[in-house]
Amino acid sequence: MSTRRLFLLTLTTAALLGGVPRGPAAEPDSVVIKAADDKIEFFAGKQLVTRYHKDPGVAKPYFWPLNVAAGDKLIPVTRAWPMEKGLPGESTDHVHQKSAWFCHGDVIPEGIELKPTEKVKGVDGVDFWSEGPGHGVIVCTGVDEPKVDGNHGRVTTRNEWRTAEGTRLLDETRTIHFYNLGSARLFVVETDLYAGVCPITFGDTKEGSFGLRISDAITEEKTVDKKKVKGDGKIENAEGKVSEQDCWGFPSAWCDYSGAIEGQTIGLAIFTDPANPFASCWHSRGYGLMAANPFGRGKSGFPAMKGKTDLVKLAKGEHLKMRFGILLHTGDAQEGKVGEYYERFVKLKG
Repeated sequence: MSTRRLFLLTLTTAALLGGVPRGPAAEPDSVVIKAADDKIEFFAGKQLVTRYHKDPGVAKPYFWPLNVAAGDKLIPVTRAWPMEKGLPGESTDHVHQKSAWFCHGDVIPEGIELKPTEKVKGVDGVDFWSEGPGHGVIVCTGVDEPKVDGNHGRVTTRNEWRTAEGTRLLDETRTIHFYNLGSARLFVVETDLYAGVCPITFGDTKEGSFGLRISDAITEEKTVDKKKVKGDGKIENAEGKVSEQDCWGFPSAWCDYSGAIEGQTIGLAIFTDPANPFASCWHSRGYGLMAANPFGRGKSGFPAMKGKTDLVKLAKGEHLKMRFGILLHTGDAQEGKVGEYYERFVKLKG
């Protein structure tokens, strides 16, 4: 068969399948994962998407920066403070809200008496959320060799959740998957919490758990001359509810924060897996916080949890496995097809 006839046959077959074949240039760039002593870097081709900071000096591991790709341009979508100081007009509240993280504000070790230096007012156990005196720390104790296959890579880390005085309470295996989807980038975080030391109760507080602090440029509200005014950003959930008022304290499969930075509308969504043992309510605030919280009950103040007292507990030797996602996208939730990417997230396993 001649080359010309073969080419025409290929085009005809492609047309029957719904389009012409794509060349290699149309495929997403391969991902690269570089692990060092203090951080893990994730690249889409040559573009830095994020760094996962895990050095011994941090209160808990966190992702920063988180960059959205607008063509060849990278736009950071989370707040830079306190990692980077002195940016004009940037807020300096909530020092513990470092870009994106996972933890919880009240982890109660049953049978272990906490020292006065390990206690935080209003917290029954150990506070891994805030970074005031007495807070707990999540220490990364090991990182496996990253594995990459085309536009997907993963790396597994191991953490110990410790008191302020260094007492180990909880073990965690945390696997981070990175998918380069072309116009969007997706991180999938699988956490396996293991009560290897003692029984654990996750306390009833709004301060949790898988969260981020969005860029000040796209918060829903701003503070001007000590007064709250409307900002340029938008909070939206999977039910199409918009604003802190309609999203805060209610369960939803995902929640998104979006707005215009440098003339480009971009956004960041957090996904929760429907297979997680507990649904997450959203601790999403107009000032820039957005967090999925599976542990808050009646005392959290979440409207959907009013009157509920069924705290999440682990007996010694038990595991709690959960799965979350971080989607970096252009456009708002509708333009960025967040709902469609969520369906892909649910189906992606391994």
